[in-house]
Amino acid sequence: MEYRKFSQGYVLRLDPGEEIVDGLTRLAEQENIQLASVTGLGAANDITVGIFNNAEKQFQARHCQGEYEIASLVGSITRKDGEPYLHLHITFGSPTTGEVYAGHLAKCVISATAELFVQTWDGQVGRRFSDRIGLNLLDF
Repeated sequence: MEYRKFSQGYVLRLDPGEEIVDGLTRLAEQENIQLASVTGLGAANDITVGIFNNAEKQFQARHCQGEYEIASLVGSITRKDGEPYLHLHITFGSPTTGEVYAGHLAKCVISATAELFVQTWDGQVGRRFSDRIGLNLLDF
């Protein structure tokens, strides 16, 4: 992972074999990022996404291996119990089959490159688990 800091945030490049969630977590730890929005795109070959089942209050995972284009990566970096907390959603597709998938990003290994933009915000917003919903919600 290579990155450069700017006044409004960071621009990152991930290379083949690097993983998005790990890279963003390391950036948040190294740079002490408290609050940020994330956008990105790229190419990957090993992706796990989850779709939240409201009735069961748990994620159902889909694991995809192959050559995929990341059409959109969006999300946030906050803190929960003092540690970086990433909430990322991804849309990716197969240029061969035309199939497109989307969901909550759990894992994404880069095959060619990824370009990530992390816009930092002044202040801090935490996370708190909601028993009613079953998710870690923004805690103001």
